[in-house]
Amino acid sequence: MSTNTRFNLTGRTAIVTGASKGIGKAIAQALGLHGAQVVISSRNQETLDQVKVEFDAQGITCCAIAAEIGQSASMSDLVEKTRAIYGPIHILVNNAAANPAFGPITNADDAMFDKIMDVNVRGPLNLAKLCYPDMKAAGWGSVINISSIGGISPGDMLGLYSVSKAALISLTKVLAKEWGSKGIRANAICPGLIKTKFSEALWKSDPIMQQFMAKQALPRIGESDDVSGMALLLASDAGAYCTGGVYTVDGGFTI
Repeated sequence: MSTNTRFNLTGRTAIVTGASKGIGKAIAQALGLHGAQVVISSRNQETLDQVKVEFDAQGITCCAIAAEIGQSASMSDLVEKTRAIYGPIHILVNNAAANPAFGPITNADDAMFDKIMDVNVRGPLNLAKLCYPDMKAAGWGSVINISSIGGISPGDMLGLYSVSKAALISLTKVLAKEWGSKGIRANAICPGLIKTKFSEALWKSDPIMQQFMAKQALPRIGESDDVSGMALLLASDAGAYCTGGVYTVDGGFTI
């Protein structure tokens, strides 16, 4: 089988959350350019519609559906609308994330904890469970959870976020173990410092950037497209024997 065929996603439907910008948008674009029918989702419909116009011009089969990842009813609506438009779901990329608590963990209150766990852990679990029947029926599925290097080694001033991303890694391994017999794979991608709006407070800080660059093997900040290639591998048959994996895309920061 040729390499091009193994990366071909024609006939497969993907949901990508947090897809209006940054890493999520880059992943959705990569999947769409390789043939997938892609549902892009985030909280803001207007922003999603702008991305859809951009993707349409590239020949990507795409639909934009706004959803609140921390809310069960909204996620059910997202899945139901996806099935109505494209049919069964084969690929789920849980990219949407929240980080309302930047600072020492002693400053984090219950509301911050609940918010970050609802979006970063409960949301991905519930959305995966909603997609599970389609993947089980097809005997094929790929769940890709976007974690963080903070889930491997806690980041400074990112305590709760790191806890949530560590939980997401563990959830990924549980899904891989429990669903593997059904032909469903689950993997986690752990980006390092990627130049996105979400991480702006970090890469716009000269002291933080100096610390990162001093530890990193590749002397540059990452771009969203640096993550999308790994997601494409894990979503496609090229990654057919990959499950339960935790893959860093961090320029060598965690070496």
